Parts: sequence; structure tokens; C-alpha cells
Amino acid sequence: VELTTGRLSAWVAWHFGFSVPAACGLLVTWVLIALTGIDIDHQLLPDGITLPLMWAGLLAAVIVGPIIGSPMRVSPRDAIIGAGAGDASLWLGFHTFRLITGKEGMGYGDFKLFAALGACLGWKLLPLVILLSAATGAFLGILLIVLRGRDRSAPMPFGPYLAAAGWIAMMYGDVLVNGYLRVSGMQP
Repeated sequence: VELTTGRLSAWVAWHFGFSVPAACGLLVTWVLIALTGIDIDHQLLPDGITLPLMWAGLLAAVIVGPIIGSPMRVSPRDAIIGAGAGDASLWLGFHTFRLITGKEGMGYGDFKLFAALGACLGWKLLPLVILLSAATGAFLGILLIVLRGRDRSAPMPFGPYLAAAGWIAMMYGDVLVNGYLRVSGMQP
């Protein structure tokens, strides 16, 4: 854990340089690493960590301005919409899945982590985060079933995938989204 934290911290510092966005990026990185470990060990994303991260993202959007640096800017409006959309989208997905299957597909901590990522990154990067996390989670889940004979119904924490996707979006979200838009022909 310490080695991963050190390497990711160095990467964030190198990526953003000596700046306020780097400090914010380091805070987000450290919180995501802690949440990943807790969710893997206990299948729990504590409110005592996810909610302060969300409030820190909202506060940073108001006081500091850009959290992930130029050219991406997270306005207070984008952070507020991101927090609300993050929470509401997974809440709606959770209840739809529960209505259809009678089972709970994820925990409430996942909603709060997605809301925190929305506050930190803005609503525009939420589709990237959910796409990356769902694709990775599905791929690794299928791989575990095929290679290790893991029971399909055994719960698997989703927080680590959200955290990894959120970190990638924080670092390279603008590059990934703009690259996709260029390749798809939606942007010149």
C-alpha cells in the first residue's frame, strides 16, 4: 500500500507540478487508495471518508477553482451537478436493479463515492468514470468466474473500480474524452 501510494503521489506531483491542483489531486489520490483497501477488506465505503471527500470537492470548486488543472476546469456549478448526478444515477440504477431482480447490486457507499468523484471532477467526467469502472469490474468479474471458479452470486466490491476509474479520469479524463470525440468524428 505504501509503495503504491508513493508511486501514485509522485505521478500526481509530476503530472500537475507544484500547484494547488496537485495538492487537491494528492488528497483525492490518498482518499481513493484508503477507500479501495477498506472496500476490498470489508466491502464497505465509510461515510466518514466518502462524504468529507465530496464536501472537499465542492469546497475546492468554490474556493480554489480548478481541481484537476488546465484545460479542465471544475466550476462550482459543475461540481454541484456532479455530486447530485453521481449519487442520483447510482441510486436509480440500484433501485431499478433491485426492482427487476429482487437483489441489491451495490451498496450505498458506492453512490456516495460516485457523488464525491462528481464533486471533485465535475459532471462531465462521470460518464467516463462509470464506463471505465463498469467495464473493468465486468471484465475482472468474468475472469474470476472463468479462471478461479468464483461463484457468480458472491459479492464483489465495486468501490475499487470506481476509485481507479476516478483517479484515471482525474489525471487524463480530458485527454481520453477529447480523444474519443476526435476518433468518433464528433469533434474536429
